[in-house]
Amino acid sequence: MSHGDNGEVTSSNVFADEPDLASLAALLADGTRAAFCLALLDGRSWTAAELARLAGVVPSTATSHLNRLVAGGLLAEERRGRHRYVRLADPNIAEMIEALAARAPRRPVPIRSLTAARRHRAVGFARVCYDHLGGSLAVAMTDAMGERGLIAWEHGPVLTPSGTAWMRDIGITGDTAGTAPRPHVRTCLDWTEQRLHLAGAVAAALFRHAREQAWFVAGEGSRVVRLTERGRHALRQYLSLPDEALDTS
Repeated sequence: MSHGDNGEVTSSNVFADEPDLASLAALLADGTRAAFCLALLDGRSWTAAELARLAGVVPSTATSHLNRLVAGGLLAEERRGRHRYVRLADPNIAEMIEALAARAPRRPVPIRSLTAARRHRAVGFARVCYDHLGGSLAVAMTDAMGERGLIAWEHGPVLTPSGTAWMRDIGITGDTAGTAPRPHVRTCLDWTEQRLHLAGAVAAALFRHAREQAWFVAGEGSRVVRLTERGRHALRQYLSLPDEALDTS
């Protein structure tokens, strides 16, 4: 390193770190890679072959795209015997993908069957958003929790003492923060509703409890969950959700 007469650093070997947003954007600029990231919002680990079938590409092409996503830090990989599995790297990546999807421009997608139309409605109503619930039902639940004073928004969202008692009353015990150092409460911008739904450890604990109690069961499609009659009864009882919020049509 050298200095000029005025004391300024003149060496070309001195660097400062700056965020390379263009590099991150390039990872998602390809339609196949973007499709992989959206599919992985279901919270599962997938094989390259499964993702290749989903995107309609050959396995070698899928592997090339997955290598880029892993190298870029969006995905993590693990080996199980001879098989390689990939997943979203962490909850923050999942929430970033969901937020980007909410802000992305819409493009028309042809719906050519009654089955496809039903699935489109189901995705908008209730779906897995990595480790919590997304869709119009998640937005309605978030609104109801705010109206009942279970979460407060003044300093942005926090679980109130009433909310802690409510979670205990419905059967959620233990540390709702889980094992990862995550805030108790945060939000996602729901990409189908363009409104906030609850995320973070509290939402994850609530969704996990709901699935354990069979309020939700796996539906058609990798991310879709179906609200059961038991779940409708529970959400009426615990959050006073109206029938229109529980209607999938």
